[in-house]
Amino acid sequence: MATHHDLIIIGTGSGNSLVTPELEGLDIAIVEEGTFGGTCLNVGCIPTKMLVLPADRVIESREAERLGVTISREASVDWPAIRERIFTDRIDQIAAGGERYRRSQDGVTVYAATARFVGDRRLALSTGEQITADRVVVAAGSRADLLDLDGLDRVEPEHGVHTSDTVMRMDELPRRMAIIGGGFVACEFAHVFSALGVEVTQIQRSAALLRVEDAEISRRYTELARGRHDVRLETVVSSATRSGAGTWTLGLKGLDGDTDVEVDAVLIAVGRTPNGPRLDVEAGGIEVDERGVVVVDEHQHTSADGVWALGDVANSWQLKHVANHEARIVAHNIAVDAGRVDGEPIEADHRFVPHAVFGHPQIAAFGPTRAELDEAGTPYVSKTQAFGDTAYGWALEDTTGILVVCADPTTGLILSAHCLGPNASTLIQPLIQAASFGQAAREVARGQYWIHPALAEVVENALLGLDLEG
Repeated sequence: MATHHDLIIIGTGSGNSLVTPELEGLDIAIVEEGTFGGTCLNVGCIPTKMLVLPADRVIESREAERLGVTISREASVDWPAIRERIFTDRIDQIAAGGERYRRSQDGVTVYAATARFVGDRRLALSTGEQITADRVVVAAGSRADLLDLDGLDRVEPEHGVHTSDTVMRMDELPRRMAIIGGGFVACEFAHVFSALGVEVTQIQRSAALLRVEDAEISRRYTELARGRHDVRLETVVSSATRSGAGTWTLGLKGLDGDTDVEVDAVLIAVGRTPNGPRLDVEAGGIEVDERGVVVVDEHQHTSADGVWALGDVANSWQLKHVANHEARIVAHNIAVDAGRVDGEPIEADHRFVPHAVFGHPQIAAFGPTRAELDEAGTPYVSKTQAFGDTAYGWALEDTTGILVVCADPTTGLILSAHCLGPNASTLIQPLIQAASFGQAAREVARGQYWIHPALAEVVENALLGLDLEG
């Protein structure tokens, strides 16, 4: 006998925000197999950025000499204090409080269990129960990938093998760490741990780090990273052996032939896989693509009647701000479907999805790279603005920061932007706004004041430097 609800939500990342006032009075079930709050709160965006900040401070203390300031002592790192600030003082309390609040709400039932579809809007739980609903939202996120290699095919923190799920809660910093991967997660952790004093070896199978970025951004970041820690490009791990003393010897195959690297811990950061297949979503009539991503339409509705999906399980961006946007779309559309609000379903807007990499320096971007625009045959003009050619760039003594803006040469509408430098994640926001609201480059550059000599003049000068028609 199954317990029936009006709405089932699978996952408590952005899915947790679906319990809106418009749905008050519905019988809502929330299924969560892990800790409330999802990846972003517990093992992703928020704790990693809280780690990046002390790492940045260490690097900045080393770079202070170019500003005429000599710090006589090397920065001292208190790892237990850093970890306690992040998890004991913040993250763990928020996660526990979120679960307590949901459990206290009338009309909300929380199931601490794994779930799998066994029919249309019917779930079998690991507790042995079955539940059904008129409407279901799949917001089950994604999980870190491992390697198909003995020793690195499972997470064993006690033996020094980590993913991003476990590495931030280590009892102590290892002396040497191998980080396998060259994407966002790998580069952020390479920055963090190398700054905090760990001897980092980063192993990347491609010829550059962050290869999905604009080519110039990727090249510059790779050069900067190689100046701070050991980066092995065009290299793969071919074997992993753990010694009786607890160290790991990784066999590497790369440009320099076969080599070994000995480390005390390994962080595997080679990508993430959506959790839809783990839920047997196809048994519920829910279509997935060749990557296992749940297929949704413009309303975030799946191929199954009465089932919506959002976040990492249903898109390839794997970004919290995308999941939050999709959650707002789903919440409204469920309210419409349930007759709680008047109106029509609304569509998700994925035209200008930005992302940031919180390494040192930061990277932020949205829209196609110049290579992608070329490949698509899209007409465009671009301007590369150096941070160091602005007054605040002089103050920073910045020699590597750049902002690349691409625009339609006829209309002046902004197509994309790619930034590397201090505060890139903030600096790029006016360009995201301009693209989203259809504001042309000249209008943005000349239609408002720009504070002098603020770093935002990098944006102003890039817009003014575009070779537009007319």
